[in-house]
Amino acid sequence: MKRLLVVDDVPLFRAGLTAALNAAGYDVIGEAADGEQAIAIAEIEQPDIVLLDILMPGMSGIEALAKIRAVSPSSKVLLLTGSESEEDLVSAIRGGARGYILKDMPFEELVVVIDNLAAGGASVSSGMAGKLFDVTRELLLHQELISTRKPSLTGREIEVLGLVADGRTSRQIGDLLFISENTVKNHIRNILDKLGLHSRNEAVLYAIRENMISLPSPS
Repeated sequence: MKRLLVVDDVPLFRAGLTAALNAAGYDVIGEAADGEQAIAIAEIEQPDIVLLDILMPGMSGIEALAKIRAVSPSSKVLLLTGSESEEDLVSAIRGGARGYILKDMPFEELVVVIDNLAAGGASVSSGMAGKLFDVTRELLLHQELISTRKPSLTGREIEVLGLVADGRTSRQIGDLLFISENTVKNHIRNILDKLGLHSRNEAVLYAIRENMISLPSPS
């Protein structure tokens, strides 16, 4: 019998779903009205599956998702929500959700989804599948563009990146180059935008691989 945690801020919906799941043979080990309650219950009960709403007061379901996975790593999280936002879908997948289902799904289909997750699968409702394909296509096109384009950094940007590789802070780089800390941060932001990357470390690794800068000297 799979142990479930139901998280939704609407009491009537939460109670109705819990009753239906129990009648269908699942063991609903807890209910939570918000993210904080969900995290606390998940940490203690370690449910097999968490049915989690996104739009809740205080901590959103997206914010709660990562924290639930941190305290209960074996739990599979199913976003059961009314949000058709592409941004929410991407954030849920990035946060480690195993499913994204809209609340208008018939209960019989929800049972199939839960069983699929329990067996190690993943599910996205038909209403969101098209958006998932759109997002995936855009990501692949972006990666293809980045891989075929040789970004061009200015001499100053390469100089800044070399100092980043040496472990210098933005303030230290500014002092060495006689520019402001904000100017250094702007250079780093421009570097990341040009390279299509998200962190200083990624930029340094890319620059070393492409022979833009040398390996940092051993201390």
